[in-house]
Amino acid sequence: MRFSRVLAGVATVSAVALAFAGCSPAADDSKTITIVYQKTDGFVALDELFQKVKPEFEAANPGVTVELEPIVADEGDYATKLALMQQSAETAPDVFYEDTFRVRSDVDAGYLLNLDEYLDEWKDWEQFNEGAKEAGRADDGSVYAVPLGTDTRGIWYSKSVLEAAGVPLPWEPKSWEEILETARAVKAASPDKVAFNVYSGKPAGEGSVMQGFGMLMYGTDDTLYDAEEQKWVTGSEGFVDSLAFIETLYGEGLAPAPDVALDGSMWQKLFGEWFPGGQIAGTIEGSWSPSFWKQGGSYEWPEYVDDIGVAAFPTQNGEGDGAVSLSGGWTLAVGAQSQNPDEAFDFLAMALDRENALEYNIANSQIAVRTDVAEDPAYLEANPFIGFFTDLVSVTHFRPATADYPQISAEIQAATEAVMTGQMSPEEAAAAYDQAVIGIVGDENVTQ
Repeated sequence: MRFSRVLAGVATVSAVALAFAGCSPAADDSKTITIVYQKTDGFVALDELFQKVKPEFEAANPGVTVELEPIVADEGDYATKLALMQQSAETAPDVFYEDTFRVRSDVDAGYLLNLDEYLDEWKDWEQFNEGAKEAGRADDGSVYAVPLGTDTRGIWYSKSVLEAAGVPLPWEPKSWEEILETARAVKAASPDKVAFNVYSGKPAGEGSVMQGFGMLMYGTDDTLYDAEEQKWVTGSEGFVDSLAFIETLYGEGLAPAPDVALDGSMWQKLFGEWFPGGQIAGTIEGSWSPSFWKQGGSYEWPEYVDDIGVAAFPTQNGEGDGAVSLSGGWTLAVGAQSQNPDEAFDFLAMALDRENALEYNIANSQIAVRTDVAEDPAYLEANPFIGFFTDLVSVTHFRPATADYPQISAEIQAATEAVMTGQMSPEEAAAAYDQAVIGIVGDENVTQ
């Protein structure tokens, strides 16, 4: 009986409290927003940014708690885990890190919130480069994600290794054949060293396209996707030629051994051991590379400023602009299932304001997409190679912004792996790719 009276008393107090809740300052208006992003041994810049923004945002927004949920995984596993989280409103994040090439497919899947109304009222949006804004735009013309930064790709090479092979510096190859000739010279002078790396195979994920096959393909007279007809290209000579270059590189032992190249953590050896130890002559890599070697980076190596050289990657035979690059980048998006979209966008906006964007772009050696950051002396002086890689924007290409691109990319990765391991000839792998593309998009959406 006594227990019943206690419950009755609690119920009475609760009822009174509820009756006055509308005018009581003690009402519980607390909210929680979750921030999901990638974190690896070599990529901690975003985690550091969010760790800084979290207390600042919570202080400015009493009653709002920010939960940071880093996913420690490579790009492929991160995308898989993020997609699984999006399947339920219980686990779907409020703000998340989104690769530009997945924006349109994830918009179609219903994962991203339309940000147009928020961006119309956000004055900082005027500071973002118009071209960069397109990275977060979907087929309906609306923007669903805000870019963190962009990137370009070129050749990073070891001056000391090339000098030992008798290669004149600065090294500025004008064709694929010149790259092979230099790689052969390095192999002859130092058989134990990696002469030239082109990322290939499924374990490297999108890196096999962006720092591998794609740099070759976009330097031919062909293309992966006909934007005017909005169809995927099959039967391409450029596709075969690109695979043939990879076959030659691996077949002649100029690239890393296939079993090493197919280790998803090979990039750690490249940045942490091969370049600092003078064990590799050159590689295709991105503008972010100094972030690993600079002070505070995962593989601090102060001498990189003097020992490393950079060059534009040439087109196949020096045609066209003579050089080629690819650009991608990452964005922040608000989840379509967010229960607190206003607070989620406000967090995104704070994370990408001028101060935080400057800090992130410097820490991650990203090419700035905010004009006020791009003009900041601190940004320009932080990376001795930023000017070179910014200039490559003039010859860069972007991946097809289609919902089916992620599936196409997976088939390109499979084709490069089949060739690098000798399982298929370039012609066979290209034919298999063509059939796979038709199976993905249908006969009506391909052209030859």
